[in-house]
Amino acid sequence: MSRAGVTVSADGTVTGNTYDKYGSSNPVVRRLMAAFEAALEELFAQADPRSLLDVGCGEGVLVHRWAERLGGKRVVGIDLEEESLQAGWSRRQAPNLEYRTMLAEDLPFAANEFDLASAIEVLEHVPDPERTLAEMARCAERHLLVSVPREPLWRTLNVARGAYIAQLGNTPGHLNHWSRRSFERLLSRYGKVVAARSPFPWTMLLVRL
Repeated sequence: MSRAGVTVSADGTVTGNTYDKYGSSNPVVRRLMAAFEAALEELFAQADPRSLLDVGCGEGVLVHRWAERLGGKRVVGIDLEEESLQAGWSRRQAPNLEYRTMLAEDLPFAANEFDLASAIEVLEHVPDPERTLAEMARCAERHLLVSVPREPLWRTLNVARGAYIAQLGNTPGHLNHWSRRSFERLLSRYGKVVAARSPFPWTMLLVRL
């Protein structure tokens, strides 16, 4: 369901906002997203995954694109139960792509079941990011690919555009906040950060487990 510009899962968790950044016609947003997607593509190509688990796949935009690119290789996207998310899944299907509804803190997959586990603009939303990352690292054999808003830049930009002033610029549902340095330090607990990118205003890391 949606509530005050955000989407909310069946258990009341904010899963995202109703603004489609991937399909925006705003020229500034399009320019920012072009840089974001270029950086993501570069790291995805470097990882060259043999299989993929996408944690917090949202409406399926990225995971569907990746599934089509990977051909017959196994791709699984997971997220919470929320009407707009599952509606997106129904529109974005591929023979090698499976969607599942579940929490990220206890993944029902075997150790090293996937080559790569990704979480793109997800970890800022989860109540226990360390536990989620530990589960992702357990299920992935080679790589983690993750991105988050870069703080305090993200909140500063929100305030500058007059958004979420009462929340000091914090986007609804953002529970966790990292600078690039603190995010690299966190991910270094799980492996070696082999590549880092900073498309404005995000931090994006590829981690070798």
